[in-house]
Amino acid sequence: MSMSDDAVVKRIKVIVKEHGGQLALANAIGVDQGFISKVINKKQDISYYLIRKLCFQLKYSPEWLILGTGEKNIHKPESAKLITEIQMLRTEVDILHARMRAYELELQEIKGNAEQQKAG
Repeated sequence: MSMSDDAVVKRIKVIVKEHGGQLALANAIGVDQGFISKVINKKQDISYYLIRKLCFQLKYSPEWLILGTGEKNIHKPESAKLITEIQMLRTEVDILHARMRAYELELQEIKGNAEQQKAG
């Protein structure tokens, strides 16, 4: 899912400001400042990796960060569970995409063989 959603970027900018800039935020979550800069300037998709760090390490609410609803900060322990569930769903989607690509290739191959038989 391409989460280069303007709204999510806007909320990441809020987090940057609260932490005193990109460098301070990057240091706080252990990523490269360039990475944060690319996400903010939409040169890079917002990754689950970044969302997970912001939510787990800085205690921002995934619901607020992704959907813009609810409280900004996590006060509930089930938020960690929510992030894990999001990751699991993401993995499932990736697996399904990979399977679809494999089926598409297989289908192309079958079509190709059928056309060869017709021609031969």
